[in-house]
Amino acid sequence: MEIAVGEERRSYKDCMIWPGGATPWNWKETGTEHAPGIQPADLKEILKHDVEVIVFGLGVFRRLGVCPEILQVLQEAGIACHVLDTAQAVSLFNELSSQGGKVGGLFHSTC
Repeated sequence: MEIAVGEERRSYKDCMIWPGGATPWNWKETGTEHAPGIQPADLKEILKHDVEVIVFGLGVFRRLGVCPEILQVLQEAGIACHVLDTAQAVSLFNELSSQGGKVGGLFHSTC
């Protein structure tokens, strides 16, 4: 995945992104596996950046899950979320970002 952060271009296999920043996402660091999926700990960095929407890219075949606690955490914080395959997630992220939205994303590029 290629990400533009300001004038800089960065390439990542899996990444987390927020307004003005991005970093590689090593989801093994938080104990995340395909099932049950993305953990609340995976959101820590993104939530530091006052996002209003988070887009999850679950891979080409949507094999990465999203644990139920994530949806609860986001609902309680008043943050909208979209759970899509990665191609759709990237398109939506780009669209929302271009409209000036405070968007964060977690993107898994394979499976």
